[in-house]
Amino acid sequence: MTRPPLPEWAPHEAVWIGFPSDPELWLADLKAAEREVAEFAAAVHAGGEGEQVLLVAAHEDSAAVARELAPFAEVIVEPFGDIWLRDTAPIVCGSGKQRRAAGFGFNGWGGKYELPGDEDIGERLAAAAGLPFSKADWVLEGGAIDHDGSGTVLTTEQCLLNPNRNPGLLREDIEQRLARDLGFERVVWLGSGLLGDHTDGHIDNIARFVAPGRVAIPTPAKDDPNEAVYRDAAKRLREAKLDLVTLPSPGRLENAEGDIIPASYMNFYIGNAAVVVPQYGVANDSAAVTVVQALFPDRKAVGLRADHVLTGGGSFHCISQQIPR
Repeated sequence: MTRPPLPEWAPHEAVWIGFPSDPELWLADLKAAEREVAEFAAAVHAGGEGEQVLLVAAHEDSAAVARELAPFAEVIVEPFGDIWLRDTAPIVCGSGKQRRAAGFGFNGWGGKYELPGDEDIGERLAAAAGLPFSKADWVLEGGAIDHDGSGTVLTTEQCLLNPNRNPGLLREDIEQRLARDLGFERVVWLGSGLLGDHTDGHIDNIARFVAPGRVAIPTPAKDDPNEAVYRDAAKRLREAKLDLVTLPSPGRLENAEGDIIPASYMNFYIGNAAVVVPQYGVANDSAAVTVVQALFPDRKAVGLRADHVLTGGGSFHCISQQIPR
């Protein structure tokens, strides 16, 4: 019988964090994104009180920058397309000598961004960490699921039932595969994700477990473009008999072209010593950190700007994948 992965708040040995490496992808945001990622890594490392940080760079030029900005980290050079390791690194299951790396198919979020190296970076990272690796026969990104260690997993219909991922698989087929490959006994389906999210509705921007059976979701801000998404998520979670807590929403954020961007405080990372919350320079930033601190009193809640990382489409949770102790 497959046992579900440990929850994110369980002790970590280390964390893989993707380091921005491609100037053609990041353009004018590259240097600022490098600094934001280095600051995130420092908060997770917490002066040695947190966890080991494994910064993954795509080539030696980027690795040299990573070593300069984050001298406390181990820098790994492995070619990849982009930094979204939550989706392309393996999901490490078990603990101690029973750990294994579970890999899945990856098709560039439904064929949108198929970049060389992303399809097998998970297997290469597992090999470098000395973890036995197996790859399932279907497409799944790590940011599409969130779980509490008890066998319950959250996901969205917009993502996991999208025909651009696993055409021909029905809801019950996906549930069977989540049980077979990751040990999840109960799947709680939400509807859609954030507007402007090119991942087709990843769960780690709208709902996150913060304790067994307890889920944090955003409460809509004034003129929030995702108000209907949040209200539908709350309704479904209550129907599933899960305990709800709310974080503020950053509200409506747009890029230079006037397009809505998927800014979310829910994309926090739960480390051994710190919970790092993305910040966007808006009114609810500090309130979100205050709520997260109350949810994790045994850790330090740290708010860090993620504006430039967000130009790539995600934030701190999206660029990280933990390795359980």
